[in-house]
Amino acid sequence: MKYKRKIPSIARIAATASAFAFLTIGSALAEDCTAESAFPGDAPGLRLNQIGFETGSPKTAILRSAAGEPVSWRVRDGNGHVHLAGESTVFGPNESSGDAVHRIDLSALDEPGSTYRLEACGEISHPFAITARPFDRLSVDALTYFYHNRLGTPIEADYIQGQDWERDAGFQNSRPTCFHGTDEAGNSWPGCDYRLDVTGGWADAGDYGKYVVNGGIAVWTLQNFVERLARQPEAVRDIWTDGRSPMPENGNAVSDILDEARWQLEFMLAMQVPDGARQSVPLGRQDGREPLILTEIDAGGLVHHKVHERYWLPLPLLPADAGEERFLLPPSTAASLNLAASAAQAARLWDGLDPAFAARSLNAARRAYAAARQHPEIYAYDNFGGGGAYGDFDLVDEFAWAATELYLATGEHAFLADLQADAPTLADMPILQVRGSTIAWPAVHLLPALTIVQNEADLPEPLVTQAREQILAAGDQYLADRDQEGYAVPLSADQYVWGSNGNLANRGLVLAIAHDLTGNPAYRQGAIDAMDYLLGRNALDQSYVGGYGARPLLYPHHRFWAAGADPEFPPAPPGALSGGANATNMSDPVAREMQGECAPQTCWVDDYRAYALNEVAINWNAPFFWLAAWLDTTATPD
Repeated sequence: MKYKRKIPSIARIAATASAFAFLTIGSALAEDCTAESAFPGDAPGLRLNQIGFETGSPKTAILRSAAGEPVSWRVRDGNGHVHLAGESTVFGPNESSGDAVHRIDLSALDEPGSTYRLEACGEISHPFAITARPFDRLSVDALTYFYHNRLGTPIEADYIQGQDWERDAGFQNSRPTCFHGTDEAGNSWPGCDYRLDVTGGWADAGDYGKYVVNGGIAVWTLQNFVERLARQPEAVRDIWTDGRSPMPENGNAVSDILDEARWQLEFMLAMQVPDGARQSVPLGRQDGREPLILTEIDAGGLVHHKVHERYWLPLPLLPADAGEERFLLPPSTAASLNLAASAAQAARLWDGLDPAFAARSLNAARRAYAAARQHPEIYAYDNFGGGGAYGDFDLVDEFAWAATELYLATGEHAFLADLQADAPTLADMPILQVRGSTIAWPAVHLLPALTIVQNEADLPEPLVTQAREQILAAGDQYLADRDQEGYAVPLSADQYVWGSNGNLANRGLVLAIAHDLTGNPAYRQGAIDAMDYLLGRNALDQSYVGGYGARPLLYPHHRFWAAGADPEFPPAPPGALSGGANATNMSDPVAREMQGECAPQTCWVDDYRAYALNEVAINWNAPFFWLAAWLDTTATPD
């Protein structure tokens, strides 16, 4: 075991994370108003983005108070000088948080270079700063999250935020065969006569399993930002040239974002079933309560759904100490379409950088798509231990997504015909049928539209028009949700689900693209509102990001970032995003104790045991990176 260091003290972590040293000067306003009791108990009743605000943009803070009239507030710098004062706007009772709030508009505060505190109702906020690019370092750390989670290679201190997170490689020379024997539902699987070298890739979440459907949307999200960046002015493109983020691939003249996405994509390419190989799979939708009926097929071109152990690994655990046998879990249509989409997208982006890799990616995408069309109903069921199911029984959106990426990679009209047949119309979009729905690994209905608007010149005008309408309609819904929410977060009260923070980051991504399409500042403000919530403007006064804010994430459900379980292991590194509040699937032991006792926005705790609330995952950090990088690259220049 290489990792032997004690974690730094929590006090040092918090001090480093906040990056502020502030001497409280002056007294709070003496006014006849009362701030509501804040939870947790040591949190101020004023909530705001704990790293600060961007010059030239709107700035919002929240006061927890049931006062029926506006209250006075003021902002002081570190020397006690008042820089801004005003009155709050009463919002009143708030459904998602169970409290009553006021909103405070700090937009007129635009002087960089100082550290400020907000005062109101006898409360004093955490310190915050005003800077031209507050998300500069955050975007780099959010991308470094993926290097931290690489498997099959050592994680070296030169490429991360310090030696605390250095570790030996795990899962080297990983060549599993197919799962064989009896699964947890009593189904008997015959296995296969081959092994695949699936070394590499990212650990999916808090465990060390590797999943193609989670990997597909995460790879697509990183590559989508590169695709968007390629259409920006040179000064913007130069922000994310080679070497911006520390990683072993620095110096290869390729964007760090593409380098990181390729690490996962190489693993996904390796998960493809060899030509002519036969597999026993469940065809069609089957009742998971009954034994599955398995049919032997020629599975060549399909993609194994995931790879992990037969049983869950213990926590904490270094990757190098995981000695259990791993297995390829059966192929699925969803995994095949995820590879088809993300590999076709990669073929476009790598064509002028590494033509051989681009050709290999496109060939794999074609094979995966053809196999999925031949076997459109091979679903993943929750019948294997050792990893999540990631099951999805509605794949129309995945077919449309893959067809979109393949048409743009090839120009072949067969793919365009499939896209036109499968692409959801505005009326069919679940994202608009159910208030609050959003992008997630099983719900990729908006991904074709997001790709289409980056490639308008290569597509028929009706598809482009529909794509724009879908994005703007979703963005408008998110702003409507924001306006009904006391904390001004673009998330409705019924959407505090498993991974709500990742869903919120995806909403920020959609709002960002809506801003790109229209220039409407309301969409950019909505994206900022999403980021503000993640960094502390929420009912728990919690920065859900490791290393950032006065109250950063420390103890996620993760087998290596496991300081909460064992102080020999490190806390969450800077840039890691917690899954966030979850009031709908409270399945872990910590969440079960909270069930029925917490308002949706407050159903969260920083506890390594709380996997339903406080896990981390690649598909959550990918849109979080996208949002941070977009805010940074679109910041108002000095």
